Amino acid sequence: MWNIDLTLVDVARVSRDAYAEAFLRVTGRRLVALPQIAGASDSEIFFESLALNEPSPGDDQRQPADGELLARYSVELAAAFDARSDRLPEQGRMLPGAIEALAAIRRVPGAIQTVLTGTIRQNAACKLRAFGLDKYLDLDIGGFGSDVYPKGTQIVRSVDLAKEKYGVPLRLPEVVYVADSVRDVAAAEVARVRCVGIASGRSTSAELLQAGADPVLDDLTGTSLVVAAVTR
Repeated sequence: MWNIDLTLVDVARVSRDAYAEAFLRVTGRRLVALPQIAGASDSEIFFESLALNEPSPGDDQRQPADGELLARYSVELAAAFDARSDRLPEQGRMLPGAIEALAAIRRVPGAIQTVLTGTIRQNAACKLRAFGLDKYLDLDIGGFGSDVYPKGTQIVRSVDLAKEKYGVPLRLPEVVYVADSVRDVAAAEVARVRCVGIASGRSTSAELLQAGADPVLDDLTGTSLVVAAVTR
């Protein structure tokens, strides 16, 4: 299982613009302050943004219920991101070694690759497609920010989906989550699967090691090291 943002790609600029537009459309407020997003789901980012960007005095503070508000935000976020999809190759980048690592793992006998990301499914697919990474991953069995489950539960759910789709026995000790944040390492711990830490995001190598990632790599450029870490 692969995390997407800051593990495989960096599209933060496009994402921030999409967050701002969707937030404005749903709440009528400008997104002035953005919360910490490393390892967070799009729904968590939205509700934390609500708290950080409170209405100005005199504004109409009435809002729909949380579920309705989040549903509207998800629709607007998908639309805002899709409208900017052509900017991804220009304003974003695929991280070094990402496509080589995916291609190499695909050649490992019996390997099945998917994603576990805080991004809603439509936008996750858009990010991967922009850099030609989608062909290496089965998104039908992945976990996304549009799901209602926490990441640890999503890992277990993805394993069940893989068993059903591929008709193969698959145990949690055979699952590896490749990710860049300490929150991702914590999710792997909850699901009792291994996490290979990639220090290409906001978390340092030391922080990833302390959180329980094993091993931790600086980036994905050493393809043989990535394969060895995953298949170990």
